[in-house]
Amino acid sequence: MPELTHTVTPAEAGRTVKSIALKEMKLSRGMFSSLKFAGGLTVNGEPVRADYRLNPGDALSAKWQDGPGEKPAAWDVPFDIPWQDDHYWIIHKPAPLPTLSSAHQAGPTLENALYTRLGCPEGYLFRPVNRLDKGTSGLMAVARDAHAQQLLQRQLHSDTFIREYKALCIGSLPASQGVINLPIISREGETRRTVGEGGREAETHYQVEWAQNGLSLVRLRLKTGRTHQIRVHLSALGCPIVGDYLYGSPCEGLPGRFALHAWLLQFSHPFTGETVRIEAPLPDSIMALMQKPAP
Repeated sequence: MPELTHTVTPAEAGRTVKSIALKEMKLSRGMFSSLKFAGGLTVNGEPVRADYRLNPGDALSAKWQDGPGEKPAAWDVPFDIPWQDDHYWIIHKPAPLPTLSSAHQAGPTLENALYTRLGCPEGYLFRPVNRLDKGTSGLMAVARDAHAQQLLQRQLHSDTFIREYKALCIGSLPASQGVINLPIISREGETRRTVGEGGREAETHYQVEWAQNGLSLVRLRLKTGRTHQIRVHLSALGCPIVGDYLYGSPCEGLPGRFALHAWLLQFSHPFTGETVRIEAPLPDSIMALMQKPAP
């Protein structure tokens, strides 16, 4: 059962349990409300009201039940964990591999693979902070509990949570660097997205790192996080990602996936304040395609 404890300083004396929990312990209002009614808030081990005023040295604790989740199927899928601590895993997801299990996804997923890696623990819940498409490889953050997840998700689409991708595209972009600002339309019942008037705002920053043999290796950073954003934007410019079976065409050298890789993940650690920066090199399968003419 996850637990978070804060020792009240002399400067914080006289403040309420609610004030310290929300501002210093950084609990969300939803989680605080749930803990309040479930008796999950204690001071020095004793249940306490939200309006109780704290004294110096008091230990305010929040304890919550993280589960139980539905027991997932076990799938032994190899993957790397280049960084981890008591709150998060940074996982290098292979492709093709879906992130989450669903009614439409009966095979292996990253959710199942982590469950198996951890020894199939009771009450397992998969808590991704960000997600990647099945056909995209690269870095993802996964939280160990609900509190850690919601703290890091607050940074999504901010300047402190940085995700950069590299894509191998067919053709040449309009300039060596620039911004793609095209709204993306999502229609009910359709997987494929399009750009057009009336869509949701979507902004992608890009820089061409290499261009040869009718191909371009492009480094990309998302300002917004729309579904399929990079794939839609590059296709709209006439430079689909190699192997993108939805917005371009499949590639024999990339069975089941396409040449998009989340190579950089950086964030401010919510518990320590330290900057965490992890990089993952391009997969060999994408590197090999750079030696060949465009398909």
